[in-house]
Amino acid sequence: MTDQKLILLLKIIMSIGISLILAGVYCHMYSETIEKMGVTGIVISACLVAIGMILSLPTKMYLTFILVKREEDSKKAL
Repeated sequence: MTDQKLILLLKIIMSIGISLILAGVYCHMYSETIEKMGVTGIVISACLVAIGMILSLPTKMYLTFILVKREEDSKKAL
């Protein structure tokens, strides 16, 4: 897999993770259905946030590593 495809895949995974975090926050704050569910609703919104963080944080770290490495390589080439 080329670097460009890998970066695109990681950006997509990171976007999905951030979307899940936002969906979890929205469900927790503004959804009446989740509020009526009680503890189960809180667990559902917490799971959305947790899965979103699992998807987004390692991806951000890896993308940062790739971009720093790419910048160092370009400096060495000059």
